[in-house]
Amino acid sequence: MAVSGDPKSRGELRSFDNSDELATNLAEYIAQLSDISVKDRGVFTIALSGGCLINLMGKLCEAPYSKTVDWTKWYVFWADERAVSKNHVDSNYKLAKDGFLSKVPVLNSHIYSINDNATTEDAAEEYEFTIRQLVKVRTVDVSAISDCPKFDLILLCVGEDGHIASLFPGHPALEDKDNWVTFITDSPVPPPERITFTLPVINSASNVALVVAGEENKANALSIIFSDDNDDIDALSLPAQMVRPTDGELVWFVAKGISSEPDGSNSGHGCPP
Repeated sequence: MAVSGDPKSRGELRSFDNSDELATNLAEYIAQLSDISVKDRGVFTIALSGGCLINLMGKLCEAPYSKTVDWTKWYVFWADERAVSKNHVDSNYKLAKDGFLSKVPVLNSHIYSINDNATTEDAAEEYEFTIRQLVKVRTVDVSAISDCPKFDLILLCVGEDGHIASLFPGHPALEDKDNWVTFITDSPVPPPERITFTLPVINSASNVALVVAGEENKANALSIIFSDDNDDIDALSLPAQMVRPTDGELVWFVAKGISSEPDGSNSGHGCPP
């Protein structure tokens, strides 16, 4: 593993030779944050996205984490969701439930999925209301700077175009500063209707982890973000570049050269749109 810090506060970069090394380090990172948060606040609030993340979180289902993590103190949210039913193949909830949550003893009452029976607009409003109620009772912490929810960890996969959650390059949702949760109906990749955290919420988290794994053509977006001369780049064209926690830590988990194995097969950890 190679680790480097960024002089312009773009976060800590952890680089791995393959997805297994990344998954092992990611599991240890999440487990440590969980332990710290539970000791400090009595709970651990984590927001997930889709894509490669669930596969990469699989190490948490194994020893020692399956026994040492205090799963009953976890509160699970989604940083974004597709406007599909919970049993649909495109559902981030289904992906997390099948691949991770069904394998660890997180309490069902602590899993906050997005309403799949409402319109995208109503679902976004309902999800924000739910989070606001949990902030009032301090299950979810609150940022002293922005009054946004302060999740202990927001875990996101970075798309080929540099998008995070369902915030896509050049989309008006990137400039939404009024809402915690918003919706879009024109995603450039299907399905078009999605619910997503806004940037103020992402940047208010205590910890944000961005995972870059899979397709080699993500390397271009990553090189731009960590370039010393990217100040002239329009930030709206590369949403991942806009992730800058105001009072928290940002860590990048990057796997190198895993889009093709020696036999030409896919590693299975790619991040779809």
